[in-house]
Amino acid sequence: MALKKIKAALLAGATVASLVAVGISANSLAASGATSVNWAKVTHLTKSGSTSMAALVTAAKKEGKLNVVALPKNWANYGNIINGFEKKYGIKITSENPEGSSAEEIQALTSDKGRSSDPDVIDVGTSYAVTAKTQGLLTPYKVSTWSEIPAGLKQSGGYWFDDYGGYVAIGCNTKTVKVCPTSLKAMLTEKGPKYKIGLNNSPLTSNSALAAVEAAAVVNGGSLSNVAPGVKFFATLNKNGAFVNTIADATTAQSGTTNVIIWWDYLQANGGISVPGWKVVLPSDVLLGEYYTQGINSAAPNPAAARLWEEYLYSVTGQNLWLAGGARPAELAYMQTHGTANKTLVAKLPALPAGQTPLFPTTAQITAAATVVNTSWAAQVGK
Repeated sequence: MALKKIKAALLAGATVASLVAVGISANSLAASGATSVNWAKVTHLTKSGSTSMAALVTAAKKEGKLNVVALPKNWANYGNIINGFEKKYGIKITSENPEGSSAEEIQALTSDKGRSSDPDVIDVGTSYAVTAKTQGLLTPYKVSTWSEIPAGLKQSGGYWFDDYGGYVAIGCNTKTVKVCPTSLKAMLTEKGPKYKIGLNNSPLTSNSALAAVEAAAVVNGGSLSNVAPGVKFFATLNKNGAFVNTIADATTAQSGTTNVIIWWDYLQANGGISVPGWKVVLPSDVLLGEYYTQGINSAAPNPAAARLWEEYLYSVTGQNLWLAGGARPAELAYMQTHGTANKTLVAKLPALPAGQTPLFPTTAQITAAATVVNTSWAAQVGK
């Protein structure tokens, strides 16, 4: 390994020396981005030189494009985030399958591998990022603000790192439901058509829907390490005629197909469900939160742009843009301590219910929960 590094250094030195001989300096080389740097192998930026932020910007602009997947514009303010990145750097973002799930993102990494359309980056539930790393689909990279991300929200080697999070919440159409449920347990008492409860996706493929099952488990006699009661919870709702086994979103809320939706607080409260009278509360009987996770494709067709995207997301600008979407960015605690978090946006975050201690499932618990749901959901609740 040491010999390879020496050879690489010698090769780089010979290249720079030859260019200097014809009047091109090392500094101008780095500034132009015309180096022999393989950005797919860069794991962090340096303060200066060919792997500095300035060099990254130049290299990313030369690539000129970035591929993202499963990023709806109304999800955590991604519409404005994408527009901001494009405007700042002049790099065109191609957004594939905006309404896709975490599972579909991982599938895209393999099905599109080798193509120019292959996603450069992913934004998935943490358990899916762990799976992607295990399959060799991710490459390590530590953003410049790495130390500002709490240790529990990142993989130590840089293969994945959490970006933003929120809490499982109950959304309800107050125009059509006289008494909206404010707890998950309250839903179990409904044995008629008053409640038409939906999940935003299937817990078989979606991290957000799986989180709803985890929350239901906690209030139904289970725990984060025992989610079978959560599956039973939704089976009971289904038996009582209160569960609508479909993908619940703004469309189903507008049509009346669903009048109650269990989904992340920030996605319901910030344009995700644009229905007059739609009210969002955090359930009084469980406060379960999770973060989503970033990762860079090991086969990214635009490796410099992928790294620049992550640098943008974890800058003060990027973190506050997520905050503007009602989500809690990973660096929020650091930013509040150092006065860089937008105080007005922080004040708009949904109030936490009194007496509830926030629960955050570990990666192992999420993975185990997915296994239980995958083997029991269809039989107990339906496809």
